[in-house]
Amino acid sequence: MTAFSVLDLAPIIEGGDAGGTFRNTLDLAQHAERWGFHRYWLAEHHNITGIASAATSVVIGHVAGGTSTIRVGSGGVMLPNHAPLVIAEQFGTLEALYPGRIDLGLGRAPGGDQITARALRRNLGSNGDTFPQDVQELQSYFQPVEKGQLLRAIPGAGLNIPLYLLGSSDFSARLAAELGLPFGFASHFAPDYLQTALDLYRKRFKPSAQQSKPHAMICVNVFAADTDEEAQRLFTSLQQQFLNLIRGVPGRLQPPVENMRFRWSDAEERHVRRMLHYSIVGSPTTIRAGIKDLLQDTGADEIMATAQIYDHQARLRSFQIFAEVITALNSEGELISPSPHLQEFR
Repeated sequence: MTAFSVLDLAPIIEGGDAGGTFRNTLDLAQHAERWGFHRYWLAEHHNITGIASAATSVVIGHVAGGTSTIRVGSGGVMLPNHAPLVIAEQFGTLEALYPGRIDLGLGRAPGGDQITARALRRNLGSNGDTFPQDVQELQSYFQPVEKGQLLRAIPGAGLNIPLYLLGSSDFSARLAAELGLPFGFASHFAPDYLQTALDLYRKRFKPSAQQSKPHAMICVNVFAADTDEEAQRLFTSLQQQFLNLIRGVPGRLQPPVENMRFRWSDAEERHVRRMLHYSIVGSPTTIRAGIKDLLQDTGADEIMATAQIYDHQARLRSFQIFAEVITALNSEGELISPSPHLQEFR
């Protein structure tokens, strides 16, 4: 069976605020738990006016505290922004509070612009080049304490919190394969290297104590509604968001519009459509066909859906449709089985 999960980018909508975002995040997580989603992840972004999850571990605690069974974690924590010991302590604390439910997904990007990265990192001396060493240091803090060990994460030591490496190129795919960790690709905004990264990861994977087989996760934009036309209308909020990003004027998530005609140039439209290539937009029938095509192309073990939808009720409905379609396809045996790569965690 193909697992299905949520990546919540905690959108701050035009006319809204972070408090409203966090209330909506918890509401979506509670619904996702009832609908059978496997995990619910939040991402670290800084100095971005349309995203509220900068203090990622705090928001993870908010979600985990308001749910009871769904796995909750980071998709991801940008490890070069932090001392590995601090992340070990934060996620050790989360695991102690919500045992058996916490995931730690890791990325090597800054999660914001370079000015923000410098403000976050100060004199840490860490950057993307030290990411492999930082990951291994972080892993060490979750191992049982050895006799004479002077530095430990409290809480954290001995908890064996599962790590996941995330990326939008082949770098983390290679590292995940070398360390024997699950790998997630950010195809929801960076489609170009998806197949290359997945191939490298599967071919070079080395079994580890955490993971005996490869586990490939792909993140896609899923905008579902009762009709194709309504789903396309909802999708214009994300198209506007990416258009503003490439114009250098990011902001809060905008309401949908009837169409994007005359809002972008031909070149801008091509650029946005390329970045959003891995987007499944439409009615339940369209979503069903899109998921089947996606899995035939990638053989992914897990689909992580994200949706920057302005109206909260429409966002709930979109995730509900996605869950219903995946559940039906699994029960009907319609999905390509990723059994050669599937490995259930804990």
